[in-house]
Amino acid sequence: MAARAGGGSTLVALIVGALLVAVAGIAWMVWSGRTPAPDPADMAITLKIPEPPNLPRPSPMPEPRPEPVPVPGPPPLR
Repeated sequence: MAARAGGGSTLVALIVGALLVAVAGIAWMVWSGRTPAPDPADMAITLKIPEPPNLPRPSPMPEPRPEPVPVPGPPPLR
């Protein structure tokens, strides 16, 4: 009895064809433009921001002010 040549290629062709149809269907749904856009009038946003608390101002720094921390200079050259 002779073996059939190319018997597995029918299954591969069926799978590839099904994937091609699925991708084409998804592409048609995405790019058809039939999805309604949201109404811009329904997109109003209203925010109520509370007023900041009325805090007392900090007192000024007392005199004499502290000396700044000395910054080390470059290392000496030899």
